[in-house]
Amino acid sequence: MSMRGKRAKHRKPLLLGDNYDPGELRPSMVKYLEWLGLKNYSAVTIRYAGVYLRYFAEWCEEREVRRPSEVTRDLLERYQRFLFHFQKKNGRPLSSATQAQRLLALRGFFKWAARNNLVLVNPTTDMELPKRERGLPKVVPNPEEMERILARPDVRAPLGVRDRTMLEVLYSTGMRRMEICGLVLGSIDQEQKTVMIRRGKGKKDRVVPIGARAIAWVNKYLAEVRPKLVVEPDSGALFLSPTGPLGLEEVTRMVGKYIRESGVASAGSCHSFRHAMATSMLTNGADLRVIQEILGHEKLETTQLYTRLSIERLKQVHEATHPASRPELPEVEKPS
Repeated sequence: MSMRGKRAKHRKPLLLGDNYDPGELRPSMVKYLEWLGLKNYSAVTIRYAGVYLRYFAEWCEEREVRRPSEVTRDLLERYQRFLFHFQKKNGRPLSSATQAQRLLALRGFFKWAARNNLVLVNPTTDMELPKRERGLPKVVPNPEEMERILARPDVRAPLGVRDRTMLEVLYSTGMRRMEICGLVLGSIDQEQKTVMIRRGKGKKDRVVPIGARAIAWVNKYLAEVRPKLVVEPDSGALFLSPTGPLGLEEVTRMVGKYIRESGVASAGSCHSFRHAMATSMLTNGADLRVIQEILGHEKLETTQLYTRLSIERLKQVHEATHPASRPELPEVEKPS
């Protein structure tokens, strides 16, 4: 069976065979992805749309369905049931959010296909998406745990200084992985203690504050390490590897490595730093809308997740420190 639950980064692009019919699913999907590029959608959006469309094309080809016009509402309902029952290599099902993302890719494609007369009727019209579960993040380090993670890089080595600097910037600003990779020389205004994040998620720019400790590490990195990593012509990227600008997966591996080494968790990612920053700020009295602006959330309800995290942490502290939280029942004197 296709779609073995691999991540997008491990999947091949939506390829065409040597002898293909332009009216078939795959060529039509390639044209749709090209259209997304013309409409200025981000490279990440287009890449994942291509992966999810490839999954569907493979599933259809196994059932001898090869043209957009052959995709019916009944077929899509079968595909939805397939996604619901699908199990990844680790035996776990796809989350409702992942199912919805794959179906949203189809909705976009068939809306485009209907406008371009590739289908007479859009089969995704009125298609109901799985209700997304807003579960709590699995890895949310507290301030003490964050200090253990931050202390993991060996700052006696140049790359250790770079890594420590990146961890400090992630924790201080709460920016995303793609956003820290997109920083360039001049992105950080040290006098104003701000960072200009250009073309973040949704291709939106925003300015976020950065703390003094993170700035100090940036200065150390710029003075002692970055000049040694520059490969001419200088790309202008703030954070470099020995071969050029850092890639997304390099950052993921680096952050995950230090989280595991710290003993805080067996897994984790750059988002763990966003969660940690937002939860700590909220616990210490920050306004929810301020956190929303810093994180770059389009909707407040996305940021409201951190109120649940904050309450959970307060409950843990309450149970550990409040004398009335003990489980023993008080002794009650019996009436004489």
